[in-house]
Amino acid sequence: MSKDGTMRGGPRPNSGPKKKALTDKIAAGKADNEMILPEPAELIGVEVPDVKEYMKRKQKDGSFLCAEEVYRDTYLWLAAHRCEKLVNPQLIEQYAMSVARWRACEEAITQFGYLAKHPTTQAPSTSPFVTMSQNYMKQTNQIWFQIFSIVKENSSIEFGSTGVMDPMEKLLSQL
Repeated sequence: MSKDGTMRGGPRPNSGPKKKALTDKIAAGKADNEMILPEPAELIGVEVPDVKEYMKRKQKDGSFLCAEEVYRDTYLWLAAHRCEKLVNPQLIEQYAMSVARWRACEEAITQFGYLAKHPTTQAPSTSPFVTMSQNYMKQTNQIWFQIFSIVKENSSIEFGSTGVMDPMEKLLSQL
């Protein structure tokens, strides 16, 4: 409590002890209070929910966003880890749109270059697409970390057992 009587400060989000992944709890035999779903008898195909129209619209330059593709890939990855019901669909949409916007910025950088002319002085300056790209990449990484932490905490499938591992899975499995 502060001198003025207000309750400021306190623990910050995610500052407590780190949560262990469900697979680690199972391996250590400490998954007493965890809900572990039984293995299905047979694998069943996953129906990906319909993608919203704004994720498929044509852009001003005539191209299409890749948000639909990213949404489907992310949903199928979540389904492979049996966590598609645990992640809010809006979070998946935000991730897909953020990746699509980042890719669009990178394509603009490739097309127009890293430099631009300042509007008043005509001196070289950083292209606005570079800054936008960095912002979208930061947003993409933050949203992915949220999705990945949900999967890591709730998936009963060990990440190394899925066959082909993502580079992020390889990096995190070494910790």
